[in-house]
Amino acid sequence: MGFSCGIVGLPNVGKSTIFNALSKSNIAMSANYPFCTIEPNRAAAPVPDERLDFIVDCVHPRSIVPTTVEFVDIAGLVRNAGKGEGKGNQFLMHIRQVDAIIHVVRCFDDLNITHVEDGIDPVRDISIINTELAVADIDLLERALLKVQKSAKSGNSQLAAKADIISQTLAVASNGESVRRFLDNNPTYREELKEYNLITDKPVLYLANVDEEHIDGKIEYVDKAALSAAKDSAALLTLSGKIEAELATLTEGEAREYLNSLGQQESGLEKLIQKGYELLSLVTFFTAGEKEARAWTVEKNTTAKAAAGKIHSDIERGFIKAEVVSYSDFVQLKSLSLAKEKGRLRLEGRDYIISDGDIVYFRHNAGKSV
Repeated sequence: MGFSCGIVGLPNVGKSTIFNALSKSNIAMSANYPFCTIEPNRAAAPVPDERLDFIVDCVHPRSIVPTTVEFVDIAGLVRNAGKGEGKGNQFLMHIRQVDAIIHVVRCFDDLNITHVEDGIDPVRDISIINTELAVADIDLLERALLKVQKSAKSGNSQLAAKADIISQTLAVASNGESVRRFLDNNPTYREELKEYNLITDKPVLYLANVDEEHIDGKIEYVDKAALSAAKDSAALLTLSGKIEAELATLTEGEAREYLNSLGQQESGLEKLIQKGYELLSLVTFFTAGEKEARAWTVEKNTTAKAAAGKIHSDIERGFIKAEVVSYSDFVQLKSLSLAKEKGRLRLEGRDYIISDGDIVYFRHNAGKSV
């Protein structure tokens, strides 16, 4: 699994339509009323990667396994969701489990699709959702603070320090300030609060859902949404749920032709995954052989030994060396054996930092190498 994204937003903004399109499934219900999605729908989509395609063309493996991104369609939130309205507590619990949040904002007019706030206003809609997420975290932090303070009365200095961190973070959230920016500036605090899975600390990508005529984003609704995203130090991506739904029904060749007719180079899924990797600071490495070519996702600055653990814990424990060929070298030589012959294959130790595109063969003493 690459990473997981929770799709949030008000009811009837197009979340389920986008979920179905991005995951090329019909799992999520899509209807013109709030809460048609109760339990979160989950689907994994393969990550398009031309590098894996190239490796496959050269190596001719029997099996191909791309890395994936999991989309989680979470029911539409409403005002006071953080206090339990509209099954809010249940929905918010699901958001805590994802790596990043895709915040869908309605930026299209359609008289046939009602809006729970009686009109299109991206700034208001974004504010409602962000307020509810903050309220949920404030409630969690308040309860956590009471518990830690009680335990700290025994004189435990570590718990007293933790209570102070919780108190500072709670003050930031209660004042309507960005918890994510606060913890960016205090990374040791983030580690201390990791167990609470704060929603407001998760990376966010705003997704402006437009109609087919405004896929270029040239509409006032998108401009307003972009301003709100900027205030949150977050990126905004414009996407048309209807176009993505159409693309999901086409073959790869037909989809490219359709995108070209719209003046688009990439699908919404491709743009979304690229932004997701940037948000979460992820890189991809590959393993390749006659049996299988496979893509793996790890965080930037992951060591070779830790990367081996993504494949199997036994390989990490028995790690000896990593044979590494950079993707740029492989493109030139088109052969792993030739890369070794030409001295382009490097032997790296446990502390080697995996680079995006590396093709890696792990030597280990826990059985047959991968």
